[in-house]
Amino acid sequence: GERMEDSEEPHTSEMLEEEPTEIFDDPDEDQVSEMDEAMFARYLQVQDQSFEEIQIPQTMVDEIQSIWNLLLGRLPSREAVGEAVYDSIMEEAPGIAQLFKSPRSVFALRFVNGLNSLVTEVASPGALKKQVETFGFQHLDHDVSIPRVDLVRDAILNVMDQELGAQFSSAARLSMTAMLNYAGGAFVFIRRELAGRIKIIQRSWRLAQRLMEDADAQGDASPKPPPTVTEAEEEPSPVMEATDACNKAVAEKLEPEDEAGSVKSRGQHNLQVPTTFDGMFLFNAAVMGFGESSWMKTVLEHMDAIATNVANTSRLQEECYVLSIHLSKFKDPVNLTEFKAVMLAALRSIVPDEWNMDHEVAWNWLWENVERIISSTIALPRTYEKAVRTFLFSQPEDKMMFLRAQTFKIFFMRCPSGQDFFKQSTSRLYFILDKNYEMTIEMFENPGKVVQDLSALGLRHVGYGVPVELFPPFVVSAVEAVAEVTDDETVRTAFSWSLTLISKILIRVILEGSTIVMKAINLNEEAALRKAIAVAPRQHRATQLLNISVGTQSFSPLFWAIESGSLNSAKAMIQD
Repeated sequence: GERMEDSEEPHTSEMLEEEPTEIFDDPDEDQVSEMDEAMFARYLQVQDQSFEEIQIPQTMVDEIQSIWNLLLGRLPSREAVGEAVYDSIMEEAPGIAQLFKSPRSVFALRFVNGLNSLVTEVASPGALKKQVETFGFQHLDHDVSIPRVDLVRDAILNVMDQELGAQFSSAARLSMTAMLNYAGGAFVFIRRELAGRIKIIQRSWRLAQRLMEDADAQGDASPKPPPTVTEAEEEPSPVMEATDACNKAVAEKLEPEDEAGSVKSRGQHNLQVPTTFDGMFLFNAAVMGFGESSWMKTVLEHMDAIATNVANTSRLQEECYVLSIHLSKFKDPVNLTEFKAVMLAALRSIVPDEWNMDHEVAWNWLWENVERIISSTIALPRTYEKAVRTFLFSQPEDKMMFLRAQTFKIFFMRCPSGQDFFKQSTSRLYFILDKNYEMTIEMFENPGKVVQDLSALGLRHVGYGVPVELFPPFVVSAVEAVAEVTDDETVRTAFSWSLTLISKILIRVILEGSTIVMKAINLNEEAALRKAIAVAPRQHRATQLLNISVGTQSFSPLFWAIESGSLNSAKAMIQD
């Protein structure tokens, strides 16, 4: 998952000896007893019936951390461990290759960082459960099943067996198996139990959005007479009682207005309330005493992206990070629980026919996750912005020149293939890096503008054909270069946080914009272009050839083909 690469997890060697050399022999009966036979018996197979905290015995913790540390030391790099696991999976079951959407190198980096974080937290039941839960949410949109968990687990164990040989003892194998089965079973459990909630959220939000679109379409039409509430109606539900009480309270407080969606005159005994989610939210916020909370309007602007991407945890996390930057600028206290109360009241009023306790549970679950992410990051932007700004503006030119040169030196050593895409002059490369520094500061100052700029920049990178796997190592190289200039850990963390968020947005835009047409244009072959467009229905071909949209930004493949000199592709597009 995306969050696996968000930060460099501490290497387990910090907790153990740097170079463990002990060769583990098969445990005798006393050792097995110490390692808790019950734990072995319980997690000898994948358990997907429940997901709870587990206390792994210390002896097993030592085995897991020691053997993992030994494997990391045996191979040239962390990425090599992930690549070995990837190759092992492809060898055993090449048919599931389509489930791996990331390139091999990207998968390797994310996978090894994620597994390392599990190994690091294996001694802490609460921290381990939270880490597994986080990764489980990231796999909600993947078809995780027990046979596939078995496959990935065996691939990891096979790599350890091949690389470590006799050092991979029976005790280490059983301990690692137990941890992987616990995590895999949790993935299956989370997907099975939470898939229904996601469908409920998506369906109710689509319905709310459809009502908003209908209201917009009828905006110029004459408003219909509002429904009259009579005493002959059936006994109202608790939700309707709450809504009626809210409406009566507003009717007593507000002056009569003539605009569509506003409260009518008291004398008419009628009440017209907003029919859109946004309108109903602001309506309920005023009633509940939150009308002056300007930060709520900011969160409301992000609600569509949050609800729409509930099954895309990487996108959801990205939206929460950007929102946390916005919220950090408000001087008034931000209480997200208050927003949840208003949000639920608005949803109950907008979709009353479908609303039930399952909807309550689903939307409460979504907001608890959103609140957890935002609460953990809302205090960071102010500190990080000050640290980055102070660092960049206090550096003399010679230090900045060293920083620029060192960044590309580290990057080209880490990814030699990157030189194929940075063919410009040194001054041009330094200019690109300076724009990165500016964007790092601007992300804290004006995140909305930066997201829009990154969407446009990402679409241009689609035309350049830049592999997305180059972005994470470029971020790491930039942060390492900063670490060589300053010892301030806050500066390093601030750069890493901002640049990682920027790279995640760019990667998303590139992946969303990388259509088969764009890939064919990069080849500049008429046959490839015709093959790419042949799968599209005739009525959709013009759109695919002339427009790619990501967010509010759009991009013309035909214009790009002409501008970049891919004239063979442009010719085929015009002929088609």
